[in-house]
Amino acid sequence: MTLETTLALAGFAIATSITPGPNNLMLMASGANFGLKRSVPHMLGISLGHGFMIVLIGLGLIQVFEAYPLLHQIMQVLSVAYLLFLAWKITRAAAPEGRDSEGRPFTFLQAAGFQWVNPKGWFMALTAITVYAPSESLAAILSVAVVFSLVNLPSILIWTCLGQGVRRFLTSPGRLRAFNWTMAALLVASLALIFKPVSG
Repeated sequence: MTLETTLALAGFAIATSITPGPNNLMLMASGANFGLKRSVPHMLGISLGHGFMIVLIGLGLIQVFEAYPLLHQIMQVLSVAYLLFLAWKITRAAAPEGRDSEGRPFTFLQAAGFQWVNPKGWFMALTAITVYAPSESLAAILSVAVVFSLVNLPSILIWTCLGQGVRRFLTSPGRLRAFNWTMAALLVASLALIFKPVSG
């Protein structure tokens, strides 16, 4: 991968990683409810999990979906169902000091697994592979995955820090509840991404 291509890929990765989406909205909610330290596994799961997803798509998974369009429709249904479930979980989250809290931060594996039902994550991975690794060589695919993961982590860190930053204003149960419901509503609104056609 040339320097010019790497810089272009990094720019694409920054633009797509730092803009609002399911991952960033959940990290902001996690930062507000659980703090930065407890949200680190969630962040690492997103960055490394998405990088792994890029590798598998580049190695041929994209051809499977082209050959079996029904799988793509199944993934859409799973995405909707899981995002609605996560929105419900966010509404039930509470500050770590709350004894009645049912919420817990995402683990590394949960965050990595979520990438497979994240419509924005699919768009990012498919575009990155088709545009920046047209040769489909293993070296090109790995380069795309590494660049994306390295750029993604500091980008999503900003959202987690934003969430932690608003904690001081969420000291009352009413404010925290309102914040969580707002985050849940925005997460549901992000479902609109699923119905946009994915293009390279």
